[in-house]
Amino acid sequence: MFTAQQYRAKAAEFRAFLISPKETREFRDLEQTYTTLAENEEWMAVHLDKTIQRRKNSENRTALAEEEEQILKCLGAAVLMRWNTVPTKLQRELFDCASTIGDLQQTTPLKGQIARFLHNHKNDQQKSD
Repeated sequence: MFTAQQYRAKAAEFRAFLISPKETREFRDLEQTYTTLAENEEWMAVHLDKTIQRRKNSENRTALAEEEEQILKCLGAAVLMRWNTVPTKLQRELFDCASTIGDLQQTTPLKGQIARFLHNHKNDQQKSD
């Protein structure tokens, strides 16, 4: 997960790209997205006591983690099944979001892995129709 500070750094990175009019809107949108994520992280840190907490029971935690993993797999598969019908702008946002999940040091290799995966499977849905 990103911290608020990491989201703000990412927002500043996109702010620096605001050069050409064509790209300005896209990068401004990305800057706003990361700024909003930073604000959300800060709100969560301040209002942790107002959020729903999981039980401390380790058996329950394991069951919830497995359930969430299954849900994420299903959602990911559904997105991939319809990837070619998703608007390009949304594809880019999903790609950028997915490639920044987890450890920041793994972002570049992860981007490459995701890009190769999407390229290798770009016509899978069309083949099965």
